[in-house]
Amino acid sequence: MPGNTLRHLSLAVLLCVSGGAAVAQYVWQDEKGVRQYSDVPPPASVPQERILKSPGTMVRPVPTAAPPSAAPSSLAEREADFQKRRAEAAEKQQKDQEQARQDAERKRNCERLAQYGRALESGERIRGVTPSGERNYLSDEERERELRENRRAREHCI
Repeated sequence: MPGNTLRHLSLAVLLCVSGGAAVAQYVWQDEKGVRQYSDVPPPASVPQERILKSPGTMVRPVPTAAPPSAAPSSLAEREADFQKRRAEAAEKQQKDQEQARQDAERKRNCERLAQYGRALESGERIRGVTPSGERNYLSDEERERELRENRRAREHCI
């Protein structure tokens, strides 16, 4: 047992001595604002005001400048800010959905135009209905006019 006590005592002394070595460290802030810890001095490019600790000195607090538009401090202001962001996100989502709906509709219309254009170009007889409800077939002149209009409308399709 006395050997164990001696081991424990020597371990405690060793830990106390090694803790002193940790005190002899440098702490500085790099150009990105990240704290760097080392047992060697910082590079010469680090300005003196960014060296936070060197052996034998206490750690200095990092100077932080408050931005001109600081975050809302009261709970009511934070809640109002949250509600505003939430409303903006909902509005953006609604706009995105409307845009997606319009894009899908535009795509369907372009597909219909392409299908009608293929039918016009195929030469098969195309039947229409007059305003009075009678059936009629497109003449060659009407087919050419429809084909020109179809091509003009398909120019806007992607």
